Amino acid sequence: MSVLPAYERDPFAATLETRILSHGADQGRPFVVLEDTVFYPEGGGQPCDFGTVNGVAVLDVQKRGGELLHFLTAAIPEGPASLKLDWTRRFDHMQQHTGQHLLTAVAQDQFRWETTAFHLGAEVCDIELTAHSISLHEMEQLEEAGAAEIRARREVTARWVSVEAYGQEPVRSRGLPDGHTGDIRLVQIEGIDLNTCGGTHLRHTGEIEMLKLLGTESIRGGTRLFYVAGRRARLRLGAHEKRNAGLRALLGAPDEDLIPALQIKLDQLLALERRSRKMEEELAGYQAAALAARPGSFVEAHLEGRDMAYLQKLARGILAADPAKAVFLTAELGGHGIFLLSAGEGSCLDVPSTGRAVAAILGAKGGGAGRSFQGKASSLDTRAEALVQFQLPRD
Repeated sequence: MSVLPAYERDPFAATLETRILSHGADQGRPFVVLEDTVFYPEGGGQPCDFGTVNGVAVLDVQKRGGELLHFLTAAIPEGPASLKLDWTRRFDHMQQHTGQHLLTAVAQDQFRWETTAFHLGAEVCDIELTAHSISLHEMEQLEEAGAAEIRARREVTARWVSVEAYGQEPVRSRGLPDGHTGDIRLVQIEGIDLNTCGGTHLRHTGEIEMLKLLGTESIRGGTRLFYVAGRRARLRLGAHEKRNAGLRALLGAPDEDLIPALQIKLDQLLALERRSRKMEEELAGYQAAALAARPGSFVEAHLEGRDMAYLQKLARGILAADPAKAVFLTAELGGHGIFLLSAGEGSCLDVPSTGRAVAAILGAKGGGAGRSFQGKASSLDTRAEALVQFQLPRD
């Protein structure tokens, strides 16, 4: 491979004609080693590039023992290679990564917050700062400062320096990977930042387009700050606008009134739920009294659309009125059947063993102990068989 790979010589190169020097497999994954490459390997918080080699998809790129392994969906032999980069992914990574350098510089220069970690996620990026906390006002100030530097279109450049020269450079952070030897790559944003970095970056801050800070969370005594840059910010705004349009149609309110309108709906729903619970309590009481009044020591009933909580409530009411009874209740809800077998203190029914037998006939899963057994079945088609099988008389 060249002293500098193509992705570093020109991070805006999306295609390349080169050669496959060797091929192999690692844990069943085929890979190739190229003479030169436009594919950035994973490292420094930046994910690898995707694309194709001779039309075969690149799934991963990793540095191994001084070589770059390009993992593919299928094996291909040595020979000429046409590389095509997933440019949308590459440019997005450059926007997010250059945005991180800018945020790091502004956060330290204006707030004295140092960056301790960076993560370029698939949807959202974050940096970890030494700030104990960041207020909404501070976050707004940081975002405005970043926007000013984007408008300034500050040039972004990369260069290599010797270890000796590195010691004389005003580098912001002097952390290097474990075991690093040889020259050191520096990335500079003209006038505001100079840092060690091996990633791909934009030509100037104007290409970041925009930075939007999304929020924070506390982490290890510091603060994690979430953000999106460039096209991600525009896509996120588009998604918010689409969502708001849906909410406007549902709630019949303009954007500025969406939250109050939704709160009104939630309050109404809560009131309806309270009313429904009260009516359900009353209904369960009436049904329990009617079932408890039936003659005999056993009572059964099937209820449509009721859940297990209602069956339990009904069973408690029946047995409170007549502790000598045993109760078998079923219901169909959400495409499946449920059942409850319960017995009062005066009943001689062996609930655990009877419950297991009923579950077997219904093809249900269930369990219980003492005076109650409940279960869930895919259907209640064999309900009548369960009643007949165990000679549970129906009124």
